[in-house]
Amino acid sequence: MNSNSAKLVDIIDLKVSFNSLRGVVWAVNGVDMQIYKERTLGVVGESGCGKSVTASAILSLLPKPQAQVSGKILFTSRNGIVKDIVTLPPRSNEINTIRGSEISMIFQEPMTSLNPVFSIGSQISEAVLLHQNVSKSEARMRTVEMLSKVGIPSPIKRLNEYPHQFSGGMRQRVMIAMAMSCNPSLLIADEPTTALDVTIQAQILELMDTIKDEFKTSIMLITHDLGVIASMAQDVAVMYLGKIVEYGPVKKIFKNHLHPYTEGLMRSIPILGQRSSGRRLVPIKGMVPDARILPVGCGFASRCPYRLPICAEEPPMLEIESGYHVRCWLHSKSHQKIQEKVEVIAV
Repeated sequence: MNSNSAKLVDIIDLKVSFNSLRGVVWAVNGVDMQIYKERTLGVVGESGCGKSVTASAILSLLPKPQAQVSGKILFTSRNGIVKDIVTLPPRSNEINTIRGSEISMIFQEPMTSLNPVFSIGSQISEAVLLHQNVSKSEARMRTVEMLSKVGIPSPIKRLNEYPHQFSGGMRQRVMIAMAMSCNPSLLIADEPTTALDVTIQAQILELMDTIKDEFKTSIMLITHDLGVIASMAQDVAVMYLGKIVEYGPVKKIFKNHLHPYTEGLMRSIPILGQRSSGRRLVPIKGMVPDARILPVGCGFASRCPYRLPICAEEPPMLEIESGYHVRCWLHSKSHQKIQEKVEVIAV
């Protein structure tokens, strides 16, 4: 996508399905996506579109054998060796070395991610001791340093405190400190500000941006909030029903989005002063299809205001220009030729 940046993660035709009592659920169904070094990729879409499952696949956290994973997730480690995470056994030394040390994750609700019976300091120090060849005193010093970097006051004093003694925003800062304690190449943030109020959200996002620049880290930011994507990311992937439907630089997609689903997301964003301007929010009609019974052709066709007869066929991922892709027949050359013929006949 960005010719000036090297690929850190290259996801090729990733598919993830789960066996359930009522059939096979296709959570991710053919995702191609790249995360570039020192850049932020925003992943946006409705709940259930496959964002978090894709993130879990990158960390090989999906339960086996319930989850069936195919495709490739090529990760370039610090020593320049490319490893396919899909092929690594989930409990192998190789994947355990990658988790935490080279790829870290911040989850949506820190209270469920932090162990309530261990102090904050012991939990961060444990991560450092596990992945870094350091002594306990050095791990403690690293813990104090990271707590200070994420803006927690009196870090030495708060080392011995427990998660319940921290506010929601402070717990999220602790999670960021833990995730960054081993200086990973990639930070995956799954809805990191959902449970926080607006002021704290802004502080956490600013902190993540600062950490990214200081540590030269790439970020995969999963969110429902397009405003967050606009302010934080350089690249964006719009997901729908387990597929990426639009993918490219943030500025181009926000200025001139091409997929009807992206258009629907944009039209549903509230804007300050919209009542006085007469602008109304326009919801996306219909419901997301059942992932156990995938529709034939385009997955968005039943909700699309621009539906065409050709939408009964699966649209390919089209490269509109270098680094900008969309999965929609409206922008295919064959459709454009048909439109040109129709216009000529009409004249």
